Order: sequence, then C-alpha cells, then structure tokens
Amino acid sequence: MAGKKIAFPTKVCIKNRQAYFEYTLLDKYTAGIILQGTEIKSIRMGKASLQESYCYFHRTSFWIKGMHIGSYTYGNIYNHDEKRDRQLLLQKKELQKLLKSQAKGLTIIPVQLFINQRGFAKVEIALARGKKLYDKRQAIKERDLERFASRQLRLI
Repeated sequence: MAGKKIAFPTKVCIKNRQAYFEYTLLDKYTAGIILQGTEIKSIRMGKASLQESYCYFHRTSFWIKGMHIGSYTYGNIYNHDEKRDRQLLLQKKELQKLLKSQAKGLTIIPVQLFINQRGFAKVEIALARGKKLYDKRQAIKERDLERFASRQLRLI
C-alpha cells in the first residue's frame, strides 16, 4: 500500500487579475515557494492575495514581496506573519535569464498562485513591461467590443 500516491485537490487558483491590465506579459515561469508553518493551510483555504506584490533579487536568491497569506484560524501561537517576504525557487538558468532581463527595465510580477498535483504551492511569475495609458484604453475598448459582440450572438 505504500506505493499509492494521494491526489491533492488542485482547486486553489489565486490570480492577480490587475497584472493583466497594468502590464504586457512577455514570458512566464513557474516557481516553487518556501512556506512556513500554517501558510500552506491558509493557501488551501484560499486566503491569499497577490495584489501589490512583486519579485526581486537579493544577492543570489529570488524573493517575493507583498504577497498576503491570511492567518490560519486554528493556528494559535504558531501562526505566520501575513506579509513577510518569501523565497522563490527556480532553476539556475531561469534565474540568470530573469536577472539579465531585469537589467533591461522589465519587471517580474506574480500572476498566479496554485497547488500542483503533488500538493506543493507554486507561483507563476511573469516577465512584464508596464503599459502606457493609451495601451490600457485600447485594452478596455477591445474588451467592450468583444463583450458587445458576444451579447449580439446570444440574441440571434
């Protein structure tokens, strides 16, 4: 019976929807995240937010700042700090690519937080370029036209 693997529920998918509006996403990577104590339980309950978070390099390691993971309700004195910096895990080649591209003026932002098939929390990060105001207006215009067209098709 030791050979059987337990499938974890992978329904947890926390997205940073504001990132798609504020940035043009160029390249995406999946990174592991180092968690402490009750953080994984809070993520499985869906108590996390990627709003206003970003990634940065500190010496040779890669960190995420501003990610909020709510406190676990049954965690008593062993609860975690909600807004602490957390280390991300990537392969060495990916880290070198991100470091070079960040020097070009691009930003690294978290786009999605999810739990994989093995039960580990993963963060999908993206290499992004900030949008100008006219790009944002164009995105709003395209979204409204698409919504209008789908409504017209439903009426037919």
